Amino acid sequence: MKPSRPYLIKALQEWLLDNDCTPHMAVDVAVKGVMVPEQFISDGQIVLNISPSAIQNFVLDDEAVSFSARFGGVPMNIYVPMAAVLAVYAREHGAGMGFGMEPGAEYYALEHDEPENPEPPKPGSGRPSLKVVK
Repeated sequence: MKPSRPYLIKALQEWLLDNDCTPHMAVDVAVKGVMVPEQFISDGQIVLNISPSAIQNFVLDDEAVSFSARFGGVPMNIYVPMAAVLAVYAREHGAGMGFGMEPGAEYYALEHDEPENPEPPKPGSGRPSLKVVK
């Protein structure tokens, strides 16, 4: 079965636009293949405005989201593999959805650079934590 992430991203974008909101997409820049302007990366993430008025040549398929946009007046082609999409939400009030691992996510071939000798987990670190993305 194909993963649901591409369908959910498109549906969230349309839903936000239908409600006169500005859709934003949070991206994990550590995922292999992400092409975004590095000067706007913060804490390993970048937030991109995916409103039709801010982008051109928007393509969303099973593999990635790609489009052209201007950053500081400079045109740039953006490429975000599906595995790198962390969330789609409204700039105005944060309504939207975050993405975690889903059944079939291996379809995306998530390729983070993993350390060869990862540190063992610290006691009490098995608890999940949430972070507000704005």
